[in-house]
Amino acid sequence: MSEWSESVVRVGADALTVREAGAGRPLLILHEELGPTAWCGWHEELARNRRLIMPIQPGFRGERIGWMRSVRDLSCFYGHFLRGAALGPVDVLGFSFGGWVAAEMAVNNSVQFSKMALIAPFGIKPHDGFIMDMFPMSSFDYLKSSVSATDHVAEFDNLYGPQSAEQFETWEDARTECARLAWEPYMHGPSLEPLLGGLKGLPAIVVWGNRDGILPESAARAFQRAIPDCVLKIFAECGHRPEIEKRDEFVRTLERFFD
Repeated sequence: MSEWSESVVRVGADALTVREAGAGRPLLILHEELGPTAWCGWHEELARNRRLIMPIQPGFRGERIGWMRSVRDLSCFYGHFLRGAALGPVDVLGFSFGGWVAAEMAVNNSVQFSKMALIAPFGIKPHDGFIMDMFPMSSFDYLKSSVSATDHVAEFDNLYGPQSAEQFETWEDARTECARLAWEPYMHGPSLEPLLGGLKGLPAIVVWGNRDGILPESAARAFQRAIPDCVLKIFAECGHRPEIEKRDEFVRTLERFFD
């Protein structure tokens, strides 16, 4: 079983915590709005042939960066990190909030990516329906809403490790930072959809589950339409987390797309 190694790197005047695992061609992973999960089966599968590189969003754990006030700021910061680490062009895999960040990074500088996979990405205002508001409920209730049914997902109970006061505090830090960067308008950027049209030549895939209670299908399809070279993969009987609900199919889909 692989394990994350963790280091702190400097990005300009600021610090960034980065996790790495596996070996091979780099794969940049941008985590979701509740922060990075525990080591899961899909990490293990991908790490057999890829070097997984996952920055932990500033403010989700440790100090926030005061000048960072928008998702576009965060995307530029991560671009700075990639340049300093000489990682581009790199494949990128973004989950939910991290999918939005990946899309903003591509809009800023598409040549830093070779291929882009977005898993139920935020960032575009749904044409029908709405993005679930995470703030009127507890973090754990929001987490439960992210799968179609908790009782059939083997990895759900250990997705973030044991529930503890520390874990709930970490979730609240993450939600606070999401609110700081993406409260108004809620979890989308009005300029992103039209700007995605400039990504011609960047192969992209959007993955969505047909029982996703957090992101409606119209938002996933809007990404597909907006990105010139994009396909949409819909998983049946699946919620917002295909990586654990449909792990085998999810891994096969990514391996075919990236390789």
